[in-house]
Amino acid sequence: MSKRINYQTIVQDGKPAFVVIPYQDFIDVYHNLEHTIPNDVVGLMVHHDISRIRAWREYLGFTQAEVAVQLGITQAALSQIESKNSRPRKATFMKLAKLYGLSLEQLR
Repeated sequence: MSKRINYQTIVQDGKPAFVVIPYQDFIDVYHNLEHTIPNDVVGLMVHHDISRIRAWREYLGFTQAEVAVQLGITQAALSQIESKNSRPRKATFMKLAKLYGLSLEQLR
Protein backbone atom coordinates (compact mmCIF):
# COMPACT_ATOMS: atom_id res chain seq x y z
CA MET A 1 0.00 0.00 0.00
CA SER A 2 1.41 3.40 -0.94
CA LYS A 3 1.78 6.24 1.53
CA ARG A 4 -0.69 9.10 1.24
CA ILE A 5 1.00 12.42 0.45
CA ASN A 6 -0.48 15.56 1.96
CA TYR A 7 -0.27 18.44 -0.48
CA GLN A 8 -1.43 21.99 -1.02
CA THR A 9 -2.71 23.20 -4.38
CA ILE A 10 -1.97 26.79 -5.35
CA VAL A 11 -4.55 28.28 -7.69
CA GLN A 12 -3.90 31.10 -10.16
CA ASP A 13 -6.65 32.61 -12.29
CA GLY A 14 -9.06 30.00 -10.99
CA LYS A 15 -6.93 27.07 -12.19
CA PRO A 16 -4.50 24.80 -10.34
CA ALA A 17 -0.98 26.12 -11.02
CA PHE A 18 1.32 24.51 -8.44
CA VAL A 19 1.35 21.74 -5.88
CA VAL A 20 3.33 22.00 -2.66
CA ILE A 21 4.24 18.83 -0.79
CA PRO A 22 6.20 18.26 2.43
CA TYR A 23 9.93 18.06 1.78
CA GLN A 24 10.33 14.48 3.07
CA ASP A 25 7.50 13.32 0.79
CA PHE A 26 9.28 14.99 -2.13
CA ILE A 27 12.55 13.25 -1.24
CA ASP A 28 10.77 9.88 -0.99
CA VAL A 29 9.03 10.35 -4.35
CA TYR A 30 12.11 11.78 -6.07
CA HIS A 31 14.29 8.90 -4.86
CA ASN A 32 11.86 6.42 -6.38
CA LEU A 33 11.82 8.34 -9.69
CA GLU A 34 15.56 7.79 -10.10
CA HIS A 35 14.84 4.17 -10.89
CA THR A 36 11.79 4.50 -13.10
CA ILE A 37 11.54 3.78 -16.80
CA PRO A 38 9.43 6.13 -18.95
CA ASN A 39 6.36 4.66 -20.59
CA ASP A 40 7.81 5.54 -24.01
CA VAL A 41 10.85 3.33 -23.35
CA VAL A 42 8.65 0.44 -22.26
CA GLY A 43 6.46 1.02 -25.31
CA LEU A 44 9.46 0.75 -27.62
CA MET A 45 10.48 -2.50 -25.94
CA VAL A 46 7.01 -4.02 -26.19
CA HIS A 47 5.85 -2.77 -29.58
CA HIS A 48 9.15 -3.26 -31.40
CA ASP A 49 10.38 -6.29 -29.43
CA ILE A 50 13.75 -4.67 -28.68
CA SER A 51 16.08 -4.71 -25.69
CA ARG A 52 15.98 -2.10 -22.95
CA ILE A 53 19.44 -0.88 -23.99
CA ARG A 54 18.30 -0.22 -27.54
CA ALA A 55 14.99 1.28 -26.41
CA TRP A 56 16.81 3.80 -24.20
CA ARG A 57 19.17 4.73 -27.04
CA GLU A 58 16.29 5.33 -29.42
CA TYR A 59 14.27 7.19 -26.78
CA LEU A 60 17.21 9.49 -26.08
CA GLY A 61 17.70 10.13 -29.81
CA PHE A 62 21.18 8.64 -30.23
CA THR A 63 22.23 6.72 -33.32
CA GLN A 64 24.21 3.50 -33.04
CA ALA A 65 27.13 5.24 -34.73
CA GLU A 66 27.16 8.06 -32.16
CA VAL A 67 27.06 5.70 -29.19
CA ALA A 68 29.69 3.39 -30.67
CA VAL A 69 32.09 6.31 -31.09
CA GLN A 70 31.48 7.46 -27.52
CA LEU A 71 32.13 3.93 -26.21
CA GLY A 72 35.14 3.39 -28.45
CA ILE A 73 33.65 0.31 -30.11
CA THR A 74 32.36 -0.55 -33.56
CA GLN A 75 28.75 -0.11 -34.56
CA ALA A 76 28.57 -3.89 -35.10
CA ALA A 77 29.72 -4.46 -31.50
CA LEU A 78 27.03 -2.07 -30.21
CA SER A 79 24.45 -3.88 -32.31
CA GLN A 80 25.42 -7.13 -30.56
CA ILE A 81 25.23 -5.45 -27.15
CA GLU A 82 21.75 -4.17 -28.00
CA SER A 83 20.42 -7.55 -29.11
CA LYS A 84 17.67 -8.97 -26.89
CA ASN A 85 19.66 -12.02 -25.81
CA SER A 86 22.87 -10.13 -25.08
CA ARG A 87 24.32 -10.19 -21.57
CA PRO A 88 26.70 -7.22 -21.46
CA ARG A 89 29.33 -6.95 -18.76
CA LYS A 90 28.73 -4.62 -15.83
CA ALA A 91 31.45 -2.29 -17.13
CA THR A 92 29.51 -1.91 -20.39
CA PHE A 93 26.30 -1.13 -18.52
CA MET A 94 28.17 1.44 -16.46
CA LYS A 95 29.57 3.17 -19.55
CA LEU A 96 26.16 3.24 -21.22
CA ALA A 97 24.43 4.47 -18.05
CA LYS A 98 26.94 7.31 -17.74
CA LEU A 99 26.59 8.23 -21.41
CA TYR A 100 22.78 8.20 -21.20
CA GLY A 101 22.60 9.89 -17.77
CA LEU A 102 20.81 6.90 -16.24
CA SER A 103 21.17 4.69 -13.20
CA LEU A 104 22.27 1.09 -13.67
CA GLU A 105 18.82 -0.01 -12.46
CA GLN A 106 17.14 1.90 -15.28
CA LEU A 107 19.36 0.37 -17.95
CA ARG A 108 19.49 -3.25 -16.82
